[in-house]
Amino acid sequence: MEHQKKYAVLVYPDFSLQEITCLTSALTVWFGEKIDIIAGEKKPYRSEEGFTILPDKTVDEADPAEYACVILPGTINPLPALFDEKLIGFLRRGRGTDTLFAAISSAPALLCKAGLLEGRDFTAGFFMQLAVTFPFIDTAHFVHRPVVEDGTAITAIGMFFREFAQTVLNRLGYDVGERFMDTSGEEYTQEELTFYWSEEDYQEFLQELKEFTGED
Repeated sequence: MEHQKKYAVLVYPDFSLQEITCLTSALTVWFGEKIDIIAGEKKPYRSEEGFTILPDKTVDEADPAEYACVILPGTINPLPALFDEKLIGFLRRGRGTDTLFAAISSAPALLCKAGLLEGRDFTAGFFMQLAVTFPFIDTAHFVHRPVVEDGTAITAIGMFFREFAQTVLNRLGYDVGERFMDTSGEEYTQEELTFYWSEEDYQEFLQELKEFTGED
């Protein structure tokens, strides 16, 4: 199946790459999709792991309705994102659209503030004290499960990043099998751990190699 869809990742201070890379690597490496990186400002943002990312677009330049899915990583420091009115405004513009919002760890709080989880069940990885501090977080719909899918929102607790990725990919129509990136308890033979390119890929590699060796 060919997918002509657009995807986006929102970034903000101290965002977590680790929580979304199962999902983003499958979209880009496995399925050849492109992901726009969107942020409040056109400046470098440092992840909690210490990687710096420069956004492709600002929230003023992007329309959530253009995307099949907007991915929100968690952050160990949610307050800058929660009080970034431009970022929350971008999310609010997604209300009433068909865009899927996929938020993990603390990021569901952003969807709550933008009104995207009104009347919808959700989960999250933030502490309960945060939930009771902010009136826009509807604790009556806060269910404590690894991943929750309700309407146009998929939310997850950070430690279940693999299950989160699998749920989002399945929702988007990608066939990733029943044991997506799950190798727990499996034993492999030596043959299974010996890898070969296809002949076509090997020839492509040899052609690329010539650019580095200077050979004709």
